[in-house]
Amino acid sequence: MGRRWGFLIGFLGAVGLLGSGHGGQQPPETAAQRCFCQVSGYLDDCTCDVETIDKFNNYRLFPRLQKLLESDYFRYYKVNLKRPCPFWNDISQCGRRDCAVKPCQSDEVPVGIKSASYKYSEEANNLLEECEQAERLGAVDESLSEETQKAVLQWTKHDDSSDNFCEVDDIQSPDAEYVDLLLNPERYTGYKGPDAWKIWNVIYEENCFKPQTIKRPLNPLASGQGKSEENAFYSWLEGLCVEKRAFYRLISGLHASINVHLSARYLLQDTWLEKKWGHNITEFQQRFDGILTKGEGPRRLKNLYFLYLIELRALSKVVPFFERPDFQLFTGNKAQDAENKMLLLEILHEIKSFPLHFDENSFFAGDKKEANKLKEDFRLHFRNISRIMDCVGCLKCRLWGKLQTQGLGTALKILFSEKLIANMPESGPSYEFHLTRQEIVSLFNAFGRISTSVKELENFRNLLQNIH
Repeated sequence: MGRRWGFLIGFLGAVGLLGSGHGGQQPPETAAQRCFCQVSGYLDDCTCDVETIDKFNNYRLFPRLQKLLESDYFRYYKVNLKRPCPFWNDISQCGRRDCAVKPCQSDEVPVGIKSASYKYSEEANNLLEECEQAERLGAVDESLSEETQKAVLQWTKHDDSSDNFCEVDDIQSPDAEYVDLLLNPERYTGYKGPDAWKIWNVIYEENCFKPQTIKRPLNPLASGQGKSEENAFYSWLEGLCVEKRAFYRLISGLHASINVHLSARYLLQDTWLEKKWGHNITEFQQRFDGILTKGEGPRRLKNLYFLYLIELRALSKVVPFFERPDFQLFTGNKAQDAENKMLLLEILHEIKSFPLHFDENSFFAGDKKEANKLKEDFRLHFRNISRIMDCVGCLKCRLWGKLQTQGLGTALKILFSEKLIANMPESGPSYEFHLTRQEIVSLFNAFGRISTSVKELENFRNLLQNIH
């Protein structure tokens, strides 16, 4: 579909030029062309093109990934939505009913998920049940075997390690609750305006390796922006090292993906009989139309594809972790758990077969001392962004913001742990590289959101074809 679309655009452009050369009138540009004509071909800093991603995602990956995410293991996510904002006190809580999150009742969550948040087998759950109780009290149960005690201490140490790119919730907190992601979908809630802009402004202006004098294009909180400011921004951005440029593009891609979701699941009708959610073409155009956004919208969409490649690459790298026989998607339902692991591995091997993966070897490849400092700055900036999610006034937006930043943070952790993954034992505890259940659920759901965005772009292309 992507290649045919690119050919069609090129063909229409050629016809228009020929027509104008013979006194004919060039046909008016469609809304689809204004949004997507620049979103084609190769991506910056990558060897992959948009059309290859569209075909791979929409027809080979998306359907199976959605099936996996509907399973019990991936639909229940534990989150603390009551953590205070660490940066300012004047949070305006969204009072709209669509901003609310409905947590699960205790009996709604599978027993296997509740019994242990990050152990992968029935045996591990049984062995460590008592130990987790003691761990919550700050001690290790000495009645357990020495090997089990060591595993718990290593897991705990790793969970708190400096390798993590996110500041994660304490899931043992009384305020942490399970949420059914299928019953609390990401969609338009009406949360917008200065409060929402403030969140993104802090993320971009204070955490994207940029000087305060350079404002991002179409910044709603910066007055007097013109064409020169936009040119200055991109001249500055292209002058950055590849790592800092990639950081900005990841954040921009995440922002674009969220905007695609909100435009695709917009509240079109709200009556006492029913609510109707669907594609809002006008909303999409306001966010991505090349003319309405002064050329910024298509850049955002290309950054979304960049983010897709980064998360896809991480999933291809982590395959050995999930292939280990000890690993289960443990919920307590043995038949379903085995079936879901098989589906998970099918998806991961499909991802591994993708022909044009992002080459992360260009990251942090210079002087070792400078590279390590840059990597640490990269990690701390992203960790700070994960903390900003606790400042979002809409609880549903906060839920999905926390999940997607944790998912991207987990992807970054994987990309920078290649040697640790390669050295994992084939069985038994993996002390050096470890993923908690929270990280696994957020990793796949975050990629599921990006995959959905790419699929929705195909839908919007079709919807915009006949609009001028």
